[in-house]
Amino acid sequence: RHSDCCNPSPDMETVKLMRELITNFEQERNYLPKETGLRLIESTGENDSRGISAKCRDTKVEDLWSLTSFFGYSTQTFVLAVNLLDRFLAMMKVQPKHLACIGVSCLHIAAKAVEEECNVSSTNELIRISQCKFTVSDLTRMEKIISEKLNFQLKAITALTFLRLYHGITSAHTSDLKETLNLDTLEVQLKACLCRIAFSKAKPSVLALSLLTQEIEAMQSVDMLEIAHHVQRHLKITDFELLHWKGLVAKCMSDYSSPECSKPNNKKLVWIVSRRTAQNLHTSYYSIPELPTIPEDCWDQCESEDSCEDMSSGEESLSSSLGSDAEGPYFPLNFLCQRPHNKYHHTS
Repeated sequence: RHSDCCNPSPDMETVKLMRELITNFEQERNYLPKETGLRLIESTGENDSRGISAKCRDTKVEDLWSLTSFFGYSTQTFVLAVNLLDRFLAMMKVQPKHLACIGVSCLHIAAKAVEEECNVSSTNELIRISQCKFTVSDLTRMEKIISEKLNFQLKAITALTFLRLYHGITSAHTSDLKETLNLDTLEVQLKACLCRIAFSKAKPSVLALSLLTQEIEAMQSVDMLEIAHHVQRHLKITDFELLHWKGLVAKCMSDYSSPECSKPNNKKLVWIVSRRTAQNLHTSYYSIPELPTIPEDCWDQCESEDSCEDMSSGEESLSSSLGSDAEGPYFPLNFLCQRPHNKYHHTS
C-alpha cells in the first residue's frame, strides 16, 4: 500500500487533476500582488494618513471575513476578494479614507464572480450591514476603478485553487484509508493566514502545500505525506521554500490559539441587523456624504485636503465577530479564537 501511494496509478481522475494542477501552477504568477507594493504597505506607519499600513489592511481583511460569513458567501468569494484587494493596494497609492469602500467593492466584485446571482447581496444591503460611510454611487464607481486597474482579470488562481486540487489528489489515492483530510478545516486555516499581509507574498501553490503538509504531519500519516512530497517534486517546489512558509503558517496557527485570544462572538453581527438598528441605519443612509472624486491618473500623489469625513476614523471593526466560521465542526479546536480588534497585533 505504501508503494501504491508513492507511485499512484494514473487513473483518469488523477490525470485530470494533475493536468489542472500544472496549468494553474504555470499561470499563478499572473495573479500575484506586486511584492514592491506589499513591502511599501508593510513599511507604512499605522498613523500615516497618506497610505495604508499592514495593520490597516489586515483589519479590513478580517472585516471582509465577517461580512463573507454573514452573507453566507463561500470561501472562494472571500479568498478572491482578498486577492483583488491585495493586487489593487499593491498597485495603487491609497489613502486610509478610501479603504472601506475599496474592501467592500472587492467583496462585491468577488461575490458577483463566484456566487449564484440570486445569492449576491444588493449594494444597498452590503453598505448598510458594513456600516461604511459611502453611497451606492461611490461603490459602483470604485468597482469600475478596481476592474479597470486590474485589467478586468477578476477571477484569479489562488491558494484555495491549489488547496482543493491537492486535497482531491490526496483523497484519490487514500480513498480506502480510514484517515482523511478535512477540507473545511484547511480552508478556515487558509482564511486565517490571509488575514496577515505576510502571506500575500507567498506563491499560492506553496502556501496551499504548506497548509496541507502541516495538517498531514499533525495526523502522522506516512502515506499522505508521500503523496504531498510527490506533488512537491512534480511542481519543483524546493524544501527551503516549503519549510519557510510552513514555519510562518505554524506561527500564525499558534498565535491564533494562544490563551490571550477569545472565541469569536456572533452577537455583534446579530445586533447589527436587529429591527431598531436596521431602521436607524436605513434612515441615516441617505444623509451620508459622497466621497470626493478619486484622481485616477495621479493616484500616486497625495490628494489635497477635502471636506469629506475621514472614512478610517470611527469605523467599528467586525473582526471580533467572524460569523459562522467560529462555531461548529468546521472551526478547528486549536483555532477557536481571534484577538479582539483593540488587542490584535500582527507580525510579518
